[in-house]
Amino acid sequence: MEEKFSRLIFIPIAAVIFLMIGYQYVCPADSNTCNFRGHEKGLVQQRLPAFDSLYSEPEPDEDFPAKITSKFNFTERDLDRHVDFNIRGDDVMVFLHIQKTGGTTFGRHLVKNIQLEQPCDCMSGQRKCTCHRPGKAESWLFSRFSTGWSCGLHADWTELTSCVPVVMNKKDKKNAQKSKK
Repeated sequence: MEEKFSRLIFIPIAAVIFLMIGYQYVCPADSNTCNFRGHEKGLVQQRLPAFDSLYSEPEPDEDFPAKITSKFNFTERDLDRHVDFNIRGDDVMVFLHIQKTGGTTFGRHLVKNIQLEQPCDCMSGQRKCTCHRPGKAESWLFSRFSTGWSCGLHADWTELTSCVPVVMNKKDKKNAQKSKK
């Protein structure tokens, strides 16, 4: 009899725990995906008016512009940074491909759709594009679609910092030898 009673208690308790865990996956605490809305306020706020003062939005101040808060730790200086890329000089743009972040699509757009003085030349049927500087046979782009996987598949920052100068120097020496001949 006791075993039957413990089974009867275990099933509802397990179901409640399962539903609570499932609810946390569907409706995390920091998101607004599962607001139980009545007319104007959420379910909890309808029952407890004391929550109005805790969760109310601050009134916008007309004298100060609205400040956008970010959950990332970038300073305004980091976000408002301007970099001059000199395609005619020695600057090289290195594309660090991070897996599962849309890097393949971005890499294709980088070689096919970039608006530069001399964009990359992509022939149909070829995997790599030639991205030469204006008037030179040097490449300004180091990416999968211009140089291939020269430093390995999905090379990280450490691998790229040691590999890119070596690969670019080899290519520059080959081009220098070809021009001499």
